[in-house]
Amino acid sequence: MANHAQALKRHRQSEKRRAANNFFKATMRTSLKKARAALATKDASAAAPLVRDTCAYVDHIAGKGVIPKARASRLKSRLMGQLAALG
Repeated sequence: MANHAQALKRHRQSEKRRAANNFFKATMRTSLKKARAALATKDASAAAPLVRDTCAYVDHIAGKGVIPKARASRLKSRLMGQLAALG
């Protein structure tokens, strides 16, 4: 454990950031599961808003640096491909 004031502060900050990042990632996973479940029903009109919201959220957390932008792009591409395949 750190002893200097600045090191203690950095430790506090990193713990807060880790908790926030874990929340963002958990929310993203939940959103992805909902979108994938909607896509599995083969109903494009029901899946489209969920996919759109999921893509927006993935972009949002990629902009924050929680996940890499390449991963965000890959996730969005796969979702949009599945949505397009529905018609």
